[in-house]
Amino acid sequence: MKVVLVEKPSVAREIANLLGASEKKDGYLAGNGYYVTWAFGHLVALGMPEDYGISGFDKKALPFLPHPFMLTVRKVKKGKELVIDKGADQQLRVIERLFKECESIIVATDAGREGELIFRYIYEYLNCKKTFQRLWISSLTEKAIQEGFKNLKPGNYYDGLYAAAQCRSRADWLLGINSTQALSIATGDGIYSLGRVQTPTLAIICKRYQENQNFTSQKYWQIELLHHKDFVEFKSLSVTRFTEKKQAEDLVKLIERNGIQSTITAIDTKTVTEQSPLLFDLTGLQKEANKKFNFTAEETLNIAQSLYEKKFITYPRTGSQYIPEDVWPKIPDLIRALHENEQYKPFTSILPWGNFNKKIVNNLKVTDHHGLLTTEKVPSALSGQEKAIYDLIAFRLLESVSQPCIKEITSITLKILHYDFAAKGSKVLQKGWRSIYGSFSDDLEKVQEFPELKEGMEVKTKMINALDKKTQAPALYTEASLLSAMENAGKEIENEEQKKVLKNLGIGTPATRASIIEILLDRGYILRKQKSLIPTEKGLRVYELVKDRKIADVSLTAEWELDFQRIENKELDATAFQKQIEVYTQSVTEELLQSHVERSDLPKLICPKCKTQHLIIHHAIIKCPDENCNWLQFRNICEIQLSLPDIESLVKKGKTSLIRGMKSKSGNQFNAYIALNEDYTTSFTFEPKNK
Repeated sequence: MKVVLVEKPSVAREIANLLGASEKKDGYLAGNGYYVTWAFGHLVALGMPEDYGISGFDKKALPFLPHPFMLTVRKVKKGKELVIDKGADQQLRVIERLFKECESIIVATDAGREGELIFRYIYEYLNCKKTFQRLWISSLTEKAIQEGFKNLKPGNYYDGLYAAAQCRSRADWLLGINSTQALSIATGDGIYSLGRVQTPTLAIICKRYQENQNFTSQKYWQIELLHHKDFVEFKSLSVTRFTEKKQAEDLVKLIERNGIQSTITAIDTKTVTEQSPLLFDLTGLQKEANKKFNFTAEETLNIAQSLYEKKFITYPRTGSQYIPEDVWPKIPDLIRALHENEQYKPFTSILPWGNFNKKIVNNLKVTDHHGLLTTEKVPSALSGQEKAIYDLIAFRLLESVSQPCIKEITSITLKILHYDFAAKGSKVLQKGWRSIYGSFSDDLEKVQEFPELKEGMEVKTKMINALDKKTQAPALYTEASLLSAMENAGKEIENEEQKKVLKNLGIGTPATRASIIEILLDRGYILRKQKSLIPTEKGLRVYELVKDRKIADVSLTAEWELDFQRIENKELDATAFQKQIEVYTQSVTEELLQSHVERSDLPKLICPKCKTQHLIIHHAIIKCPDENCNWLQFRNICEIQLSLPDIESLVKKGKTSLIRGMKSKSGNQFNAYIALNEDYTTSFTFEPKNK
């Protein structure tokens, strides 16, 4: 018998059906010489400090550098403790028994770094020595699975991929565990979670937020002219920006008094070829879905994963926008499948059949998986969200094989009373890929067309306006713009040598960036406000503590991503990288342990119970330092955190202001005051009903 191990039960059913393993068993499917079983994601993970006999946060134990690393069954949080996940443990026992009974193993976990790690950690934890082969597919269609089983690779073919995944896993553990404990010990103010990718990402968000908040907008004025020539109207704008409104108004009056003819002093016309876009990788898809539909990065990933498991698209966790040469012959079949659907037929009909644009073909730029494609299985009915994501992928495929869009861009300079004015226009000569889905960009829609003009020609000025304008603050990050910033983190580096090395290299991977944003939200470091991501008080405090430290260094994190690629390609020794990470972790830990935290913004409050001690105000609690008094108040009440003004009001006046939007256990929202009782406990008081 052969055991096929996949990542999820849904994928197991697809593969088992194809292999003829139709007999349902407890935790697996059997038949035709195969056992098809599954993991539930990571069944096995790196052990926590308590697994090594270290409990609590102990300064003397830091930095903690395990030799060797310990693997344990996945754990879940129960109260304040981590306990073994019973479901994971049960499934692991099934896999262990099947591994012992079988002749060989076929690895069919997701074909990528994380999928490889899921299998190898299980294999290592169970101390299995059986030979194994690797199924490497980019789609779950019957054809792709059959081809994959015909081309199974020896397990050791992917040793570099495992080494990179293991190094990433250990590096994140070392830095995350040690930096979190070190900063939490140094501050003595609750737990501050830090990490290799999450902390530089938080720094990106906080830095932009502070730039936005500290920005002082400057008002200025520009003169807009409306011209008229041969029954065609077009606008121009003054090159000069006036800092005083009166200057602009005086010029308007001057032009009106002295005639309203403008002279064309220069005309520059050039033809611009706008190449068709490449296929989506995961990050590109997440950015587009956030811009168009306000989907979060995690929502987009989950929807794409669902479409993949339903066989409608290829593997979504890809970092490439290209396809290899051997996939190119399949593209016409994919487009013919779309052509059979009435929604896509108007667009597939205008494609240059027989002359498709081959720009997306590049063997050297395909990573673990090629760019996102549809499959020959076109859905007839999808949920609204699934349809939105499927359409993005389908129409992007059609755009990518279309011809370029060719435009004629004309820039004109006019002069009136010694002041220069500028106008810009565009004329589409060939729509090309922009014919698909009507995807003309905003800038293309806004540009104007000109009448026949020549240098030295005078044109009538029909209307004059002084426009009030102001300089704009740097925009707060949306998920789309944050994903771009993470993807292009190397571009922000000032050191030219590093910048060259890290060109087109970011922090995190396409598969992990969504989870990093969710971690920052779960930690209470950031929140969503309409479409923007903004830091919380806690997030800003963490940023202030670490912004100048190595843990927040974008360039170093990006360099590690480069190292993981080199380890995968067997160009860098994994052991050498591990030693480098240990040295780095030790340096970061010592640096954080020496942190000195002072908060000048905290109110000085006397304990309401003992009336002698100054209260200690943490992110999560307010408490009296006197053990005999031991007065304590939690700051998070019914999903709302007490603000500093409310804490001050509660302690000094015995009651907070009216707190709105608290949630009961049943999920209902309510408004109430928090009041201090005679025994120094707190309770809710409500507004009178008639009020």
